[in-house]
Amino acid sequence: MIRSELVAAIGRDHPDLAVHEVERIVTCIFDTIAARLAGNGRVELRGFGTFTTRARDGRTGRNPRTGESVDVKPKRVPYFKPGKEMRQRLNIKED
Repeated sequence: MIRSELVAAIGRDHPDLAVHEVERIVTCIFDTIAARLAGNGRVELRGFGTFTTRARDGRTGRNPRTGESVDVKPKRVPYFKPGKEMRQRLNIKED
């Protein structure tokens, strides 16, 4: 699902909200999660999962076009860990 599909799905479920209101809500949620992660925080959505960041060490990479060695600086990357309920929903066995 992409962002526009999410906005459309929420709009269908809540016809009393205008499309621009739904877009503002979705943007606010995503911006809040991103801001919290940028501050080295974590975001926990019960029944869904937890967003955190993890540190990646610097390393020597390779430019795929030229084959030249390139230094890759250490960085933080987003990480998502699904919650127990989410894992159970993904692994339901249908007979």
